[in-house]
Amino acid sequence: MSVWDPDAADGGLDPQALAAVDAVVHLAGAGIADKRWTAARKAEIRGSRIRGTRALATGLARLGEQGQRPAVLLCASAIGWYGDTGGRDVDETTPAGSGFLAELVRDWEAAAQPARDAGIRTVHVRSGLVLAPSGGTLGKLVPVFKAGLGARLGPGTQYMSWISLADEVGAIRFLLARTGISGPVNLTSPAPVTNAAFTAALNDALGQPALLRLPGVRIPSWAPGVPEPVLRLVLGEVASELLSSARVLPRRLLDSGYAFQHTGIAAALSWALA
Repeated sequence: MSVWDPDAADGGLDPQALAAVDAVVHLAGAGIADKRWTAARKAEIRGSRIRGTRALATGLARLGEQGQRPAVLLCASAIGWYGDTGGRDVDETTPAGSGFLAELVRDWEAAAQPARDAGIRTVHVRSGLVLAPSGGTLGKLVPVFKAGLGARLGPGTQYMSWISLADEVGAIRFLLARTGISGPVNLTSPAPVTNAAFTAALNDALGQPALLRLPGVRIPSWAPGVPEPVLRLVLGEVASELLSSARVLPRRLLDSGYAFQHTGIAAALSWALA
């Protein structure tokens, strides 16, 4: 039996199924960059996050009649909230940016309002690029880089805010136990890197020469990457997000005492690829 139904107004939650639940971690949502952003795909991305979060938050709030509300609801979110910020540092105090992802994240976080109104501590984890041993972004990039075709995207100067899977999980566990923390929390490394630096680090971690690079010779800054027009032709609107720059800092995690396992991109990639 399904515990909840995202299409039901109250989530269709079964109080008995959640009778012993102290915390709820909600990470569901359709993949952002899995397919081209057609109108239908963008509607699916929004609906899978906003409708599902609202239904879950509403259902949890109504569990109060049985005295079974969890103490905390931790919801997935994303650094897309900030939009393109160039090389400027941003943290949780920075207002929402513009664009499809920024508007999506704004509405996604707002959908959890019923839980907040019911007194449930609600945390929005604004995750960056998660570096995992398999799947995710690395799962798509590694075969390309192993083929020697790893090149920076566009100018390569755009910042990528990343976090290792070990720290993503560690930070979530940390936030579940910190009863004084609610609202948005950036799940990113304290050391974001440019796309060019990420490309070089991934090639080095794999022991592969980069595209247009001789073995043992680092690709110079002036060498061409994947041109922006090519990215837009192949990926459509998704390319705009790959070419945008967001230098996001985990201010609240650091201020709360979270100790990162991986703060440098080389160490994080070595761990993920080991």
